[in-house]
Amino acid sequence: MFYTYILKSYKEGSYYIGSCENVDKRLRLHNQGFVTSTKRYKPWQLVYSEKFDNLIGARRREAQIKSLKKRSAVEKLIRTFQNLYIVDPR
Repeated sequence: MFYTYILKSYKEGSYYIGSCENVDKRLRLHNQGFVTSTKRYKPWQLVYSEKFDNLIGARRREAQIKSLKKRSAVEKLIRTFQNLYIVDPR
């Protein structure tokens, strides 16, 4: 499986959009400072992910999300995703 993911920086509140084969491992790499473009904004929190059968699909979705350009559009996507996973306590 492959994933498109969005991370949020605890430090700056900025977002990072990427794709990979193992989200947990990739998040560890970001938080350990092994990813040059994100190391100065760590720590990171995973706020969104989508699963794909192949890397091509994950990369296409990554490009689609990046093309949204506006922060508000990315945040709307994240809110929609988070609302899908809220457990009703009743």
